[in-house]
Amino acid sequence: MKIKGKVIKYGDNVDTDAIIPARYLNTFNPKELAEHCFEGIDPSFREKVKPGDIIVAGHNFGSGSSREHAPLAIKAAGISCVLAKTFARIFYRNSINIGLSILECSQAAEDIKDRDEVEIDFSAGIIKNLSNNRLYQIETFPAFIQGIIRKGGLINYIKEAFNKEENRREK
Repeated sequence: MKIKGKVIKYGDNVDTDAIIPARYLNTFNPKELAEHCFEGIDPSFREKVKPGDIIVAGHNFGSGSSREHAPLAIKAAGISCVLAKTFARIFYRNSINIGLSILECSQAAEDIKDRDEVEIDFSAGIIKNLSNNRLYQIETFPAFIQGIIRKGGLINYIKEAFNKEENRREK
């Protein structure tokens, strides 16, 4: 799987309240969450984000709340991947659970600039900054995690596996 998009860059310690302010946690409506994504730290986010864009950030991205609202808001806003130096572990797992592509690569996160164009080949484990032709090697996800992301999240992945098993049993 490959994606390509423009970068929206943030620094270190972007917590879940910065991603989606707590006052909006009374909804799970993805469209509504996307409307308020990053509004506290980047009021221009809604105007500049385009489907397929990529967030690049520093250390400890997604620290704070364990709720899935933050990665859900990012995904619903049209972000195709979040690349950071490091993630808060619960944010990392929640992102995979909802099917948001997420990668750690310290050097790429350091070098890539805001509005650079980046291409990510998840199968090959390569990040290419198309703005300066630099390449970064990343460790690929195991096939089952790639499957979860490709299916749009853990629930869809499990439903498909269950349906395949049911069909197998019926034959």
